[in-house]
Amino acid sequence: MSDKSYEQLVIARQFGVRRTELTCPAHSLRMMAKAADSAADEVILDLEDSCAVSQKVGARQTLVEALNSLDFHGKIRAIRPNNVRTKYFYRDLVDVLEAAWKNVDVVVLPKVQDASDVLFVDRLLSQIEENVGCEPGRIRLEVLIEGAKAVLRAEEIAACSPRMASLIFGIADYAGDTGAKDFTHDQFLNFHYPKSKTIAAARAAGLDVIDNVTLQFRDLEQVRRDAEAGARLGFDGKWAIHPSHIEVINAVYTPSRQELERALAIVEAYRKADTEAGQGAIVFGDEMVDAATLRMSGRRSAWRARPGCSTSTTSSSTGRRRARRRRRCLR
Repeated sequence: MSDKSYEQLVIARQFGVRRTELTCPAHSLRMMAKAADSAADEVILDLEDSCAVSQKVGARQTLVEALNSLDFHGKIRAIRPNNVRTKYFYRDLVDVLEAAWKNVDVVVLPKVQDASDVLFVDRLLSQIEENVGCEPGRIRLEVLIEGAKAVLRAEEIAACSPRMASLIFGIADYAGDTGAKDFTHDQFLNFHYPKSKTIAAARAAGLDVIDNVTLQFRDLEQVRRDAEAGARLGFDGKWAIHPSHIEVINAVYTPSRQELERALAIVEAYRKADTEAGQGAIVFGDEMVDAATLRMSGRRSAWRARPGCSTSTTSSSTGRRRARRRRRCLR
């Protein structure tokens, strides 16, 4: 089997590493500094829900200061503006990006309803990039799927712009929009449909897909259970609202050395069977492997193929020593 044919089978795309997306309020330089120093793969500096109305305007300058002065140690640096239907949005984007565009990788869009919201932001980003001399299309987009309209239109949202990097399921706003009485218990039962719909839409468009936060933030065992359930369902990672969640989530979403070695062995056995015997299905151990089941092994083996990626879940101090080398595998 040629490399090109194999890549088509396992979905040829740039695999991201977004196990943890840590969000923190943009009005607090202290909290942003702590997030920058954490072991999260991505830090989302938030002007929306975590900023009180009285703090929203002033937080823009604090956010610019953080982006331009803090060392994020190779993390994906994201900002979340207020939603496009508020009076805050356009100044959030223009004021922050024109002052700190060199240090922003992603804009996270909240409360998106359909593809037109994303395309509006895409065009505004293009104008900002041209104005400041940024490479066109460098700033990517991640979109929160957190309302009934967004869930029903998730496919068109995911595929509407080449800037799209991921979809993120937002459980609290979705529960409020649909009238759910409880979103803290049995979420993978009660919210199975919107979670699965978000995953399917992201996968069809070749995007990463991120699960919602665990609101019981002091209960690390609940964080672990939620992360494990999300990984089983197909999510690539999970939002975190407290630094204590990062190590737990990273451990769940990082393939073990044994998983990686098995995935690589399956991929090689499948290549060999196709090349030498023309077989489209093989038995590996007790498992039947064909083009459909090969995709999971292909995704896992992509970790080994990306320079600098590690299967370990290190502390923040150890992670900082590797971060410069690791930045290449974060986008």
